[in-house]
Amino acid sequence: MKKFNKSNLPSRYVTNSHGCEARKTMLYNIQTDLYPQGLAEDDLQKPFVGVVTAWNEAAPCNIALQRQAQPAKKGVKENGGTPREFTTITVTDGIANGHQGMKSSLVSREIIADSIELTVRGHCYDALVGIAGCDKSLPGMMMAMCRLNIASVFMYGGSILPGKFHGKDVTIVDVFEGVGQRDAGKMSDADLNILAKAACPGAGACGGQFTANTMACVSESIGLALPGSSGTPAPYESRDGYAFESGKAVMNLIEKNIKARDIVTRKALENAAAIVAATGGSTNAVLHLPAIASECGIDFDAFEIGKIFARTPYIADMKPGGKYVAKDLYEAGGVQMILKLLLDAGFIHGDCLTVTGKTMAENLANVKFNEKQDVVYRPEKPLSKNGGVVVLKGNLAEDGAVVKIAGMQNDALKFVGTARCFDSEEECFKAVEQKKYHEGDILVIRYEGPKGGPGMREMLATTAAIYGQGMGNKVALITDGRFSGGTRGFCIGHVAPEAAIGGMIALLCDGDKIIIDAIKGTIDVDLSAEEIARRKAKWKECQNDYQSGTLWKYAQTVGSARFGAITHPGAKKEKTSYDKI
Repeated sequence: MKKFNKSNLPSRYVTNSHGCEARKTMLYNIQTDLYPQGLAEDDLQKPFVGVVTAWNEAAPCNIALQRQAQPAKKGVKENGGTPREFTTITVTDGIANGHQGMKSSLVSREIIADSIELTVRGHCYDALVGIAGCDKSLPGMMMAMCRLNIASVFMYGGSILPGKFHGKDVTIVDVFEGVGQRDAGKMSDADLNILAKAACPGAGACGGQFTANTMACVSESIGLALPGSSGTPAPYESRDGYAFESGKAVMNLIEKNIKARDIVTRKALENAAAIVAATGGSTNAVLHLPAIASECGIDFDAFEIGKIFARTPYIADMKPGGKYVAKDLYEAGGVQMILKLLLDAGFIHGDCLTVTGKTMAENLANVKFNEKQDVVYRPEKPLSKNGGVVVLKGNLAEDGAVVKIAGMQNDALKFVGTARCFDSEEECFKAVEQKKYHEGDILVIRYEGPKGGPGMREMLATTAAIYGQGMGNKVALITDGRFSGGTRGFCIGHVAPEAAIGGMIALLCDGDKIIIDAIKGTIDVDLSAEEIARRKAKWKECQNDYQSGTLWKYAQTVGSARFGAITHPGAKKEKTSYDKI
């Protein structure tokens, strides 16, 4: 077994410094499955590795994570480390959607990163294995790894298996859209109830290329996860092997002194943006990649991501814009096959270091294209030449906005319509529910941004209802809030500057003509500079309903969606990183 010198590791303060006896007494008799007699002196002289999961009983996304933590701990122990399991929170978007609970979702990303940071700092852990299931826990853990800059391996807890309804694969998004179909008289209450009971048949995160699966793809492409680890569905016990190997890999990283920021470089972030584009991934990645970059001291905003999206082909036919779910991609060849295609075609960097200790190109050397599948296309014959997500800019969004175009036809990528303005999601949803909108309307939901919401809610309930009513291609929706990775249709989110700070979206009035062009990447309102100045002079700041508690604290520090809606200055301002203590 490997022997490690703890003289430069943070855990030396707990086990090898003056007065350590008092600290060690807290550890000697902690009895766990791996240590039924507690920790021996020899265990205390090994590196301490935090094994963090987002396990909870809130939803299918996280229910299998505790199981997967156990082999990860064994991988650490059998390779010279002492594992220390702990958990962090999650907010499950499928439950939080459509009501005030969604204000907690994006905020939870910061709480996840902060809580991991504090646990690691407080107990002087030397490395991390992070296992996450639901949307914000994936970027939150990766942010913490980069913030702490210690040896780190991320592992996705796995996707849910698809449900079956009338012989077709279904996901939770089908249920959200089913509500709209029921309200439009296109589905019976009985069928909706059957669909609801069938759509989530077991453990795992939502099955389409929504936010969780998008960020799982990111974890491999950015180099923080073992090759292939994001693909195996959560119920498959075979994925426990990846957990063991993740524990083993983190010990190798300690030995080689490879830390998170050695892996997450500018090139690695560009690789991550490329996989989002190639898979038609969630627009939420445009928030999460800048946030991860900030933890490394790298400038990588929405516009930088947009450039990569524009030059990367869309090659994976995944829901919600396409036909297939994560299990299908796994069986077709997985994320590694997509990365290999992108590498060979020159769309990603092969020289990036990964948690294997090898480069991306070395990891992909033996990966072959599976000709007997139609989930993933070759880059020379893509679904579209440009990525499935587009970043927009114009006088309505000077700091950017984002739209997911995966699965949309070219003739649907331009929209000219008239504004119908709502100052909350509830106002808009009520109008949609009562069908008080018309073909050609552009529904504007504002004061739902990071600061104004606060919390930048997703609008899945509203967009799914529109689609369920058969109006998905006949109206557009604009918001300074977010969209679920499951949203489809012409839906523009992340409009910045947001309404709460007087952005142009706050100045819109019913009847304003708005021009959106996802081909050119523009979003404008047809108003003169004089009229805009007149409205701006009359605008008054609105106070949201959250004037205490966590949401209030979040609103005081959160920044623009353009830079990831981050709440602290990032690595650029740090004086000493944790790994140097």
